[in-house]
Amino acid sequence: MTLDELQSLLDQEVQSLIHLHHSDDPATFAMRFHGRQELPVRAMAEQLGCRQKAVKKLPALSQHNLLYTPLALEQSSGERTAKYKASFMSGKRVIDLSGGLGVDSMFLSRVFQEVVYCERDPLLCALFQHNLKQYGISNVQVKNGDSIDLLAAYPDDYFDWIFVDPARREEGRRSIALDAASPDVVVSHDMMLCKAKKVCIKASPALEISGLKQLLPALQMSIVVSVDRECKEILLLLDREAIEKPVTVKAACLSSDSEVVTEIVGVGVVERPLASSVKEYFYEPDPAIIKAKLSDVLARGSGLEFVNNSVDYLTSERKIAAFPGRTFRVMECVPYKPKSFRSFLNRHAITGASIQRRDFPLSPEELRKKYRLLESERAFLFFTRDRQGHPICIYALRCFPGDEAALSAQDRSAGPEC
Repeated sequence: MTLDELQSLLDQEVQSLIHLHHSDDPATFAMRFHGRQELPVRAMAEQLGCRQKAVKKLPALSQHNLLYTPLALEQSSGERTAKYKASFMSGKRVIDLSGGLGVDSMFLSRVFQEVVYCERDPLLCALFQHNLKQYGISNVQVKNGDSIDLLAAYPDDYFDWIFVDPARREEGRRSIALDAASPDVVVSHDMMLCKAKKVCIKASPALEISGLKQLLPALQMSIVVSVDRECKEILLLLDREAIEKPVTVKAACLSSDSEVVTEIVGVGVVERPLASSVKEYFYEPDPAIIKAKLSDVLARGSGLEFVNNSVDYLTSERKIAAFPGRTFRVMECVPYKPKSFRSFLNRHAITGASIQRRDFPLSPEELRKKYRLLESERAFLFFTRDRQGHPICIYALRCFPGDEAALSAQDRSAGPEC
């Protein structure tokens, strides 16, 4: 989109056409209106595609007449994670150093008296000003320019919080490292903490969180955030009073259709209790908990044990209510022996299963091809190792919330224990 196209999109007739054709396929729309020189057809088709994607990512915001660019929408925070950030950040003033589409700024405007939005792309600044009016937000200042230069011009302690989501794509390349992103939060660490006591850095969900204290001395807490069992982002919270303090790690498990937040917090390493065998129930923690390396904290708090010492599979004799992750009812656990595994599948009449593998030599694709298995949403085959390191397979059925249809204990196959 160009600034001229943005101005054309603001025309009332254009807006009415976009609304009228909101469910149309963008390519079909572009072909239908091809040749209408008075209309910004390419930009209109682009908006149709963006709005259809925004319905899922931004369910509440997308109900308003907002405008997008494809890249800004792709890189923006989802509504659920933006709301989560606004739940622990509040005060008089906050500055968003990485404005973009402005989703985080819009949610922060609910909990701060004043928000300063910084963005070096004049198109995104103009687009965001339009979106602010559509949503009825009046306490956000839009600043166009380099965010670090803009921040440096403010007096020390002017802000309560600084929020920054460094761009991880520079010159077409994608990066995970903090010092390879823009702005460089490692270089700007001291200056940011002069302007605000607290800083929230949004980082890639693939970032390795151990050892960050050496790069960011004021790091107080690392939060791994997931939505619907998918890691979305890592939040690094800096506090100028935390330079000599250890880093706390938190996993925040969110749901797109619920306000409930499950949080697991830990400092340091907790001993991993190992099970003597795979028991009646089998658990896979939420990816945020695994990424944050807090499965041991979860196990200790819930009375669970690990299947082995290398992966985050848990087991117990009882069903844990509201477990943060996936719960399964174990049908049988057997040593994995290639020559006899086919008879095991035949005995249970398993023709399809979701194949999961951790610390196991064969890939899910290789296993599926080898045994000609279809997919399944309920039946699962977990390939891993027992506590002695021997390969095993766990056949289990997924337990869903409120599902009382799981088989009773006497219906469980009496296979060999692992």
